[in-house]
Parts: sequence; C-alpha cells; structure tokens
Amino acid sequence: MTERRPATDEEAKALASALRLRILRICLGGARTNKEIAAILGRDPASVLHHTRTLVRTGFLEAQEERRGARGAREIPYLATQKSWRLDAAAQDGSMLDAFLEELALAPAADVDSTRLGLRLPPAEMEQFQARLHALLDEFAGRPDDPTAPAWSLFVVLHPDPNRP
Repeated sequence: MTERRPATDEEAKALASALRLRILRICLGGARTNKEIAAILGRDPASVLHHTRTLVRTGFLEAQEERRGARGAREIPYLATQKSWRLDAAAQDGSMLDAFLEELALAPAADVDSTRLGLRLPPAEMEQFQARLHALLDEFAGRPDDPTAPAWSLFVVLHPDPNRP
C-alpha cells in the first residue's frame, strides 16, 4: 500500500480548491500550458495562472521545457507530479467533492457507472475492507499511463453513516 504522509498546511491549502484539483486532473498524463488549462476550464488565463503557480510552488505541478507558441509567444507546459496521491489530506472542506461534481456534470450520463453501498462490518473486517480497497487503488494507480486509452476518473468516499445508528 502507498505510504502516505500528512500534508503540510501549505499543501493542504493548495488542495483545498476544486479548481486546483481540476487543474491537476487536466495535467495528469499530459503537459498543458496555462492557456490550454484555462480553455478546458472555460476560465480566464490570468485567474488560472494564479492557481497554476500555487500548484507549482507546492510541488503538485512541474513546469516542463519551455516552447514557442503559434505566434512565437513563450509557453510553459505543466505536468501533474502525482504528489497528491502520496499525501494524506482529508478534504473536509468539500473541495474534492466539488471538483468531482464539476467533472461529473461534464461526462455523458450513459458513460457514468455509479453505485452506493451501506455496510455494517465489525472493526477488524472494516480494516480488511479498507486495506483491500486501498491496495486495489494503489495497484491501478501504479500502472503506466496509456495515452491511447480513454481517460477515466474515480471518486471514493468512505464515511460513517449518520442515517443508520
């Protein structure tokens, strides 16, 4: 299982933004310029640049080799470092859920596979369930990225059920 360390305050703050989490997903597996990121998000490049710089400063994005754009303008592509996968940063502020919901709204409904499950397991079995789930996620997260394959996203939340005491 991936060893995760607690996020620093600065790292946690950088991840506490749905927009920054979406930027990380956009730059996962392929470098994108700030202009490209802004176009995908439908946002102004100047406002996106602030978030991009925050992610670079905190090590979540890495600037790639500078290149020249169509009109000779300087462009810097950014690539996600996958650092967030190795951090334990609870998103209690809802930023992770917000990013997920924004992305889900853009996906064709016919392509969405969702499920919801209620469990009642003794503590030892719950620990086993969590360990197996994390091992499965780590296994697939560790596989090489195939740029020719369709991109998928997965959001998993495990929480105590306040509706079933």
